[in-house]
Amino acid sequence: MSLHGCVVEWSRGDAQFTDGRYQRAHEWRFDGGAVVRGSSSPHSVRVPWSDPQAVDPEEALVAAASSCHMLWFLSLAAQQGFVVDRYSDAAEAQMGPIGFGRQGILAIVLHPQVTFSGTRAPDEAAVRQLHEVAHERCYIANSLRSEVRVEGGWQMANARPA
Repeated sequence: MSLHGCVVEWSRGDAQFTDGRYQRAHEWRFDGGAVVRGSSSPHSVRVPWSDPQAVDPEEALVAAASSCHMLWFLSLAAQQGFVVDRYSDAAEAQMGPIGFGRQGILAIVLHPQVTFSGTRAPDEAAVRQLHEVAHERCYIANSLRSEVRVEGGWQMANARPA
């Protein structure tokens, strides 16, 4: 078992907050040192309170699923002796109602385009099989039905943590 994490930080600044006119932009900090600017989607919160240049959580989920699938595909192709020169995926997620007045990701569709070279060329069946096994092994695809728990704390400004 392994543990994966990131630190997500947001600060109100001098915005009033309760009127809804506060910036949704924030930072994601990863253990390797990467920092990514995050924000709500402009589809959810209009500009200027969201940052269309930042990554929204829905895009991050699509990217995680696409990236995980690609990494498995590349590993499996290498194990079978296929040389992959390029892999590109214009992945998409469809969001919509999931019942009880809630919205969620209804489907993630990957559109990988793979370029091979070398002396051993796969056929259509081999590529399809590589994608099927990559999908079965993808941690993200296997996790999308997993529980999400909230185990946090809170405090008042200028006070000690509860």
